[in-house]
Amino acid sequence: MTVPAKAAPKPSAKARRSAARLAAVQALYQMAIAGASVDGVIGEFVRFRFGEPLDGEAMVTPDPVLFGDIVRGVVARRDDIDGLIAAALDAPWSLARLDALLQATLRAGAWEILAEGTAAGIIVSDYVNVANAFFAEKEPGMVNAVLDRIARQTRPDEAGA
Repeated sequence: MTVPAKAAPKPSAKARRSAARLAAVQALYQMAIAGASVDGVIGEFVRFRFGEPLDGEAMVTPDPVLFGDIVRGVVARRDDIDGLIAAALDAPWSLARLDALLQATLRAGAWEILAEGTAAGIIVSDYVNVANAFFAEKEPGMVNAVLDRIARQTRPDEAGA
């Protein structure tokens, strides 16, 4: 008698949003390094990367709407976002001194905080997790501090901001 294979559980909406944030940072980094267009990078990610295994391991398929919103939003509001990040950085740091991947992480997080669709604490936590996926030193702490400062400035009435 053959026992049917158990279907993998469907990822939660939270997991799909977290995956979208990670993918958005990767897309923004790719745009910064390769000079690719926003629509080209979004199309590439959605068609060729979403749902594909990585190193033989199944990955959570990102929420494509959130992914696109973050990438397009960062591009559309980059000057505003960069100003908020620059103001939130400790001296002697400047946005230009930061690694391109760290810049992408901070920009994506700052855009989401400005978009006000999700609680600031959730956004900050998810982007700290993104930073932990790429960095092993002080960068996740910097992401936490900068995004927390931006949240406190732009959402002063939000509990936990």
